Amino acid sequence: MSCGTGDCSTCEVSENRGCGVSSVFDWLYQIEPSKINHNQLVEVQFKGDRKGYYINSENLKLKKEDIIATQADKSGHDIGTITIIGDLVAMQMARKKINTDKTPLKKIYRVATEKDIKTWKESISKESEVLEVAKKTIKEFKLDMKLSDVEFQGDNTKATFFYIAEKRVDFRALIRKYSSLFKVRIEMRQIGARQEAAKIGGIGSCGRELCCSTWMTEFPPVSTSAARYQQLSINPQKISGQCGRLKCCLNFELDGYTEGLQHFPSAKIRLKTKEGEAKFVKLDVFKQLMYYYNPVDPSAELLAMHIKSVQQLIELNKKGSVPETFSDFVEKTTEDNTNLEKVITEQSLYRFDKKTKRKRSERRKIFKKSKIKARKKHRTDNG
Repeated sequence: MSCGTGDCSTCEVSENRGCGVSSVFDWLYQIEPSKINHNQLVEVQFKGDRKGYYINSENLKLKKEDIIATQADKSGHDIGTITIIGDLVAMQMARKKINTDKTPLKKIYRVATEKDIKTWKESISKESEVLEVAKKTIKEFKLDMKLSDVEFQGDNTKATFFYIAEKRVDFRALIRKYSSLFKVRIEMRQIGARQEAAKIGGIGSCGRELCCSTWMTEFPPVSTSAARYQQLSINPQKISGQCGRLKCCLNFELDGYTEGLQHFPSAKIRLKTKEGEAKFVKLDVFKQLMYYYNPVDPSAELLAMHIKSVQQLIELNKKGSVPETFSDFVEKTTEDNTNLEKVITEQSLYRFDKKTKRKRSERRKIFKKSKIKARKKHRTDNG
């Protein structure tokens, strides 16, 4: 197969690879192969949302959900469960921008033995008790911090305490106290409110599990402007999540709202007719409607206008033309909305069940039979 240049004398690859009819050109020959075999890459999950990426340098026979012993940060080993193996791990690492040249991957020591698993389970079982003691100790030291979770290393030689604090905290004396109480190495790690919610988990106001504890890996900043763009009331109780911060889901549909709002005229412009000036109240991005106060009767129903009608009225006002009334521009309510409300509110859940009405004669027969059975039972009991 020819490369299509027509001149093999100037081709850099013709000498070694040929350029005949049956030859195939290797377009990737100049690209250096990856230093790491993707089949050796393993993603391991530990407690909560903590995950790590390791290399199976010993070529152990591993599969998903295997419990393994991995290299720890400084000394000892940690115990975790395999979640992904192979090319998917490489994709996850690329997405999280993990550079193996700067930070080499830690090794997998072995498949966890019975002794490893026993030690691991013992350390997990005492975490709740240790957390309670640690919280009491913080109160004794009168430190301005909140302890949210504790995690023991798989070999039970190190404990990591996760805490939240608004300001910098001097906990050197606290670490010494923890070391004497728990007889392990202590690490204090500060986290944010969203990270705490991700670790603990819970149910959101939507009735589902928290996004941060199920699928979210990054927590972009959320501002109140996201709520304003979506026409939501700035009520802290309604727009705050379990963490006490603004809900992460305010960002999910923000792009769609900002794109839709580009087609809307300015809300500051007042519409003029001979009936008076109409002041903007709210808008509906999906239906492309803008709602205004009725200047004739402010307590009456709001004037709902399509954005095309609003733009038309604004153009007329700019030219100095003042229409007679707003009725020519107001959207008429369709029957589809009322029918939909009837379906949602009025229709019964049992409307598909067959309603069987028994005749009076049938009811009498059933009543007589029940009476006869009751008499027979009474006779046998007294008999």
